[in-house]
Amino acid sequence: MEDWLTGHKIPLGKWISDGVDLLNENAAFVFDAIAWALDLVISGFVDLLQAVPPVLLVLLFAGGAYALHRSWKLALLIVLSLLLIINLGYWEETTETLALVVVATVTCMVIGVPVGIAAAHRPWLYALIRPVLDLMQTIPTFVYLIPTLILFGLGVVPGLISTVIFAIPAPIRLTHLGIASVPTPLIEAGEAFGASRWQLLWKVELPYAMPTIMAGITQCIMLSLSMVVIAALVGAAGLGVPVVRALNTVNIARGFEAGLAIVILAIILDRVCKQPERGRGRG
Repeated sequence: MEDWLTGHKIPLGKWISDGVDLLNENAAFVFDAIAWALDLVISGFVDLLQAVPPVLLVLLFAGGAYALHRSWKLALLIVLSLLLIINLGYWEETTETLALVVVATVTCMVIGVPVGIAAAHRPWLYALIRPVLDLMQTIPTFVYLIPTLILFGLGVVPGLISTVIFAIPAPIRLTHLGIASVPTPLIEAGEAFGASRWQLLWKVELPYAMPTIMAGITQCIMLSLSMVVIAALVGAAGLGVPVVRALNTVNIARGFEAGLAIVILAIILDRVCKQPERGRGRG
């Protein structure tokens, strides 16, 4: 029985390979255009960040965080942390990583939130996409890099596409959870006041689900940062490059410093993107 099963292998891998080759042969111009557009967006964002003097940009980040959260402790944390990154000599790589994470997160939220809302309103749709989401989160991330590298070429774009595929299930799942958990009496109260379907969504469901959706944003950011090193293997710039070089040369000092910069960036983004708390004392 075992010999018969192994002798009649289903050529799933060959089918996928043939499909990628078919796309590469007949739609290369489409993928080239997508790669050019995404590379232009990321490069423009990086140039914008690097055009501002580092210390001034640190102060702008801290000021924006204080305006959002009214916390001098958070602003001080951002200033000290980013000054440490500048001191270590990884500011340029940090801005490149920040651009990649921001573009990936925005892309995931633009796609993921509407899909999550639709899935919450249509249980059959969530039942249909749930296995796909499970597959996207469980397939090893290196597997994504093979077809994206073939279709989009070497550079930051295959890293970005792989990051989006890996991170997008989080906002879809948490948006679905937030919208689906809106209490029925709250919906009925909105309907009793004559709210339309869109008014219920914007004035009842989304405000109630906002904490859960914000948790989806932070998860998406953390998942995107976890792909930084892997994206560096296909030519993406950023903090993953010194980590990979440190691994290749067994340079403990360089690997620790670059890893610390990634951790600092993750902590800052997590704190800044948390929903501001209301009704509490501010530090």
